[in-house]
Amino acid sequence: MDSPFGLLAELTYRCPLACPYCSNPLNLAGYQDELTTGEWLRVLTEAEDLGVLQCHLSGGEPLLRRDVVELVAHAHDLGLYTNLITSALGFSRPRAEQLRAAGLDHVQISIQADEPTVSDRIAGTPSFHRKIEAMRVVKELGWPLTMNVVLHRHNIDRLADVLALAEEVGADRVELANTQYYGWAWRNRDALLPSRAQLEAAEAVVRTAGERLRDHMDIIYVIPDYYSRYPKPCMGGWASRQLTVTPNGDVLPCPAAQSLPLPRASVREDPLARIWAEAPVMTAFRGTDWMPEPCRSCPRREVDFGGCRCQAFLLTGDAARTDPVCYLSPDHDLVARAVEAANADSRPSDLPLIPRPHQLHAPGRHPGRAGRTASGAE
Repeated sequence: MDSPFGLLAELTYRCPLACPYCSNPLNLAGYQDELTTGEWLRVLTEAEDLGVLQCHLSGGEPLLRRDVVELVAHAHDLGLYTNLITSALGFSRPRAEQLRAAGLDHVQISIQADEPTVSDRIAGTPSFHRKIEAMRVVKELGWPLTMNVVLHRHNIDRLADVLALAEEVGADRVELANTQYYGWAWRNRDALLPSRAQLEAAEAVVRTAGERLRDHMDIIYVIPDYYSRYPKPCMGGWASRQLTVTPNGDVLPCPAAQSLPLPRASVREDPLARIWAEAPVMTAFRGTDWMPEPCRSCPRREVDFGGCRCQAFLLTGDAARTDPVCYLSPDHDLVARAVEAANADSRPSDLPLIPRPHQLHAPGRHPGRAGRTASGAE
């Protein structure tokens, strides 16, 4: 594609949760100087000019931005389809009604498990009941609702009950996404990676539920990379369909790419169209010319595009290597050893999780409106 289809607008990395699988950067200090309202309005306009059709408002927790309603209204006026990706903490009925009036099209709410004790333990804060109430508000106000559940060793055995909860709240779509190992999830990989037996049981549950609910609810199940024979394409191909703008204005081809040793590109310095077309962070792995063997001569090179650059970098230290998930990769043993450890009889059953620190406030600027500084939090 010559232009991106979707924009992930990461409005802030501040978040009331402390999920141990969070993929946001480990070093949050570099993202405290958040874009002002005026800067975000310009980014949205430039995105629409570039050809973007969908705008996903995310974080952290996007509801911690005071200007989120104004941003939704502007995106709606531009003709963009808007999706709020939220923990639902801060999603009060008055706020929801403001977002509805502003033209918000869709709401995606994350939940950590089907039961309060487990969900709150994983989230690091009491949140389960507020999430359920927010889902009810979403349905009462007539929005389509996606329920997102990140799966891992500590909740994947509860999948049947998770799907029952999705039915109960009237979710139109359920995303069951096995953990991607970036950020805090990378630090917690050994504790989060499920066993093969857990995955086989989960896949059976998904198949059964998919057949039963196919006329009522879409179920999207994303298997973990580490158990795949081939890697997934990075966002449909590096910088081909999607782009991400981080809270401080950096532009990336995917949410995890800030970890890569590539020159930064910022909307504070260049127009979005120029960044998309020319910035090294966008062009470095676009297409197939950059590929090493075995990708270069592989018939799948335009199917999976060599896999995930961020995963290759984390595992090998070289972003240009074939994704080690691929069984053809010369580094595949790095993944095979992790899978072997996850399935070993000697593996401790209670490996501790390192929670992501809570971050609701930070000492940097958090503009809530153009031209003046505010805390950004409700």
